Amino acid sequence: DLEKKQLKTLKKVVKHFENGIPLKDLEQIIRILNLCSEKLKEQETFTEPLCELIKLFGLPFQKKKSSDEVNYSTAVSKYIAQLGYLMRVPSSQVRIQICKSVINFYKMELPGKLLSGYQPTSASYKIQMAELGGLAETLVLSLALVENQLTEKLWVLKALQHLSSSGANCRLMMKAQAASRLCLYLNAADPSGQLVFRSSHILWNLLENASKEEVVNQLSSLECVHALKEVFVDALHGFRHCDHQLRNDLLVIATLLAEKPAVPMIESGFAKLLIVLATFNEVKIPNPLVKGLKLTYSYEDFEMKKLLFNIIGVLSKNPSAAQLLNENDVIPALLYYVKPNQKPGFYDWSAAQYEELQLHAIAVLAAVAHVLIDKYLSCQANTLLLVFLEWCIGQDPFFGQGNSFHGTGGRGNKLAQMRYSLRVLRSVASIYDDAVKLNLCDQGAISQLLDILRYAANKSKEKEDAILLEIQADTLFILSVLCENDLHRKELFSYEGIGILIPFLKMDPKELYSGLGYSYLLFSALDCLWSCVIGCYIAEDHFLEKQGIFLLLDLLALKEKNLCNIILGILVEFCGNPKTTLHINTWRGEKAQTAASLLIQLWRQEELELGVRRDQYGRVVDMKRPIASSFQRQQKVIPVPASCPSFAIMEISENMRAKLYSLFCKLGFENLPDLSAEDLVTLAIIQRYIDFKVGEVWSEICAEVKEEFSPVMPDEDALKAISKALEDTGRAVNTVQTQLIESQLHQEIQEENQTYRKIRATRKQTEMINKSWENFLTRTSAYEALKKAKKLQEKTIEASRSKLKTQTGAVHATHIEGLHTTV
Repeated sequence: DLEKKQLKTLKKVVKHFENGIPLKDLEQIIRILNLCSEKLKEQETFTEPLCELIKLFGLPFQKKKSSDEVNYSTAVSKYIAQLGYLMRVPSSQVRIQICKSVINFYKMELPGKLLSGYQPTSASYKIQMAELGGLAETLVLSLALVENQLTEKLWVLKALQHLSSSGANCRLMMKAQAASRLCLYLNAADPSGQLVFRSSHILWNLLENASKEEVVNQLSSLECVHALKEVFVDALHGFRHCDHQLRNDLLVIATLLAEKPAVPMIESGFAKLLIVLATFNEVKIPNPLVKGLKLTYSYEDFEMKKLLFNIIGVLSKNPSAAQLLNENDVIPALLYYVKPNQKPGFYDWSAAQYEELQLHAIAVLAAVAHVLIDKYLSCQANTLLLVFLEWCIGQDPFFGQGNSFHGTGGRGNKLAQMRYSLRVLRSVASIYDDAVKLNLCDQGAISQLLDILRYAANKSKEKEDAILLEIQADTLFILSVLCENDLHRKELFSYEGIGILIPFLKMDPKELYSGLGYSYLLFSALDCLWSCVIGCYIAEDHFLEKQGIFLLLDLLALKEKNLCNIILGILVEFCGNPKTTLHINTWRGEKAQTAASLLIQLWRQEELELGVRRDQYGRVVDMKRPIASSFQRQQKVIPVPASCPSFAIMEISENMRAKLYSLFCKLGFENLPDLSAEDLVTLAIIQRYIDFKVGEVWSEICAEVKEEFSPVMPDEDALKAISKALEDTGRAVNTVQTQLIESQLHQEIQEENQTYRKIRATRKQTEMINKSWENFLTRTSAYEALKKAKKLQEKTIEASRSKLKTQTGAVHATHIEGLHTTV
């Protein structure tokens, strides 16, 4: 009787709350649920009432005030979490109803009738409370309870599908190892096929909404990889559209796993299967792994082909996969696409699809080629690429689609094909293998690359394009690798290459900051100049004739830190040619600046950045360490083995001072034109740079000796003598600098006095002119003054005559009668 009363009461409760449970009554409902779950263990008659009560949780909760949602949030989140704990009740009906109620959280169906004075909570309220209460984590853990019950497992997965749509729930699920649990369910027995699709969908949500790295870590076990492989094989031989989609989804997950070398892709055989699948259609070699498999050329198969190409590129980064890639003819399969597009369609791929596959294959070849270099050479890949590049710059009518990622900028032209083919050559050239370089040069690659460079440079004049700049930069790099340390190849380059190279050095400085890649192009051109010209007198002379040194100095005058280091290195190397110094001395920059003055300015700028101590006139201040940077002064004594370079030695390669000193050694330190006193003061330091650097090394030796042990008296005297000699060098330079400054000051004083004398002479002349003018005005204004001036004039004339007169001819009177004017 008691049981019947309880069941009757439960029915009344369900009837009362059939339109939704008020938030304030949730606590009592949860208590009833817990009591029913306890009763259910003994009496199964409570199953239906319990399910009816759980069903109420699928309806919107009822609130009386707008603030109720916030006020009851903590309690409601706990109650919803309690709903997940009820999964431990050993009843299939109850568990399924819990999942149905959770799914109803995501449905916005309102009850037919609302409680008087109440309003339903917002549509997302229960979803937020489920996140707050950790319901998703509880349901993942409950999968262990329903492992052998397929129907219940499918309902739990369906609920998790909805819950995994939010990032918060996905993070909670990852705490319960959701990824690894779901992966192991992928190949479980399921006649309906729902298990694998629901599990893969949840995995996708986890990858999108949770930490991708954490998901991959959970899927990294050998068991998970085996499960993925088995499901992939089943989907591979499926014929339904959904099978093809599942296959591609699993390929993406496999790609993410392959990015981590620690994942046992090779040990499980999954990597080999994927490689064989990627190449079987091109190499036509029978393999039992793909027996009976045919591509249908559908959109899903097209996507699968791209994913397989992509996974080859990923595997190429794993050294352990190199043997697999080599054994399964990856290089021949990718080279299959290195040929001109001769017709609109190719087999059953459309023209756009084939072009996308072609570009993708060549891009992957760039990643794989340097790993399998022997296979690459045995397949005559360089020959195929050079022929393909010749087609790229040819006049054959071809209009690229340019629809794909790899086809960017290639619409209506062959630039995309050229770009990725050059990337392959750049990839194999970058390993500096002699066999690769010889193979390329034997086929006339230098001449062909120069043609490509000229073609791209001309196109770049028509249209400013980052892809064209990349093509030019890659071509310059390949030429640099081919010509480096080979005199004959440098001569071949010089005939046409220098004329093509010169315009790159005339680049507008404003373009370096455009962001399109001009800066990278200029560095590539300088690298090419260093590798393809320097060391060959024929090429060097040709470069000098083209006024190349002037262009380098123009670039140096920009005083760009990154450029200066490279250009100074090139100039130092060029000075091995005796004609170079004349060109350097002839150059004039802005405001007729000489090269020597520019180099001295760069030295001062470098010392300012390094924090070297100088006084206001630029003189040496620290006699013991005249050229030490602020960083050097802060360093403590660190004893190092004799085989390790000390800081004073390492510092040479970290700034430009050594290169500047080397240049002045070539130019000379005397008779340099148009240098100011400040320049001469700095030049005195540059001239003794090597002595100061030797002094720094000795200072380090002295400090290390005193740090490690006490030297004997003779050694200590020797060290003191060396230290004193070094200080004397600093003082001597300081003395020379002081003399230069005093000489300049004396010269300035002399120039000032001379200028002052000129001013006085000019002023005196002006006063005399003014006095003469005043006298003239006086004579012309007053008759008495005029008469007086006349008498003075006559007296002066008379006084100027000689007293001893010798009359040898007629005497003419100097006075004109009747004249009343004078001057």
